[in-house]
Amino acid sequence: MSRIGKKPVVVPGGVTAAIADGILTVKGPKGTLSLTMRDEISYTLDDGSIQVKPANATKQARAFWGMQRTLVDNLVTGVTEGYTKVLEITGVGYRANAQGKNLKLQLGYSHDVDFAVPEGIEIKTPDNTTIEISGIDKQKVGQVAAEIRRWRKPEPYKGKGIKYRGEFIFRKEGKKK
Repeated sequence: MSRIGKKPVVVPGGVTAAIADGILTVKGPKGTLSLTMRDEISYTLDDGSIQVKPANATKQARAFWGMQRTLVDNLVTGVTEGYTKVLEITGVGYRANAQGKNLKLQLGYSHDVDFAVPEGIEIKTPDNTTIEISGIDKQKVGQVAAEIRRWRKPEPYKGKGIKYRGEFIFRKEGKKK
């Protein structure tokens, strides 16, 4: 039995959920998100909650159960609160600047890196060493953060690069003389 899967997903006030043609659609104050439903899982809409259960007793249905419940919970959280990832830039001369639908990064290369912000994602730079990525789709926010971080991953000797806020970089000592 899945401990996560057994819990119903509570739908708060102001959020509506609908099932049509194998797609679960959740509409809230921040926008609309949808999820393609798995055949192995049954979804039921009760008053104020969404219940996710395996449709049959196969091993595959039990394997999908907890993950599908988490995906439904991510939809509800996304349309009510949204998701935010914060990246921090460390290094001399490294900086970021949000300009409309582009993010300009100066990361020690011979050229500036222009990152096009995808639809549904908002990027803010409160200062030139912090990047705040926000949106309603958790997967998309995480993917954009990973793509930006990929330009200059943090290195273990000086700690220079782009890291997530709260991420610990294991530091190495370097050469001895």
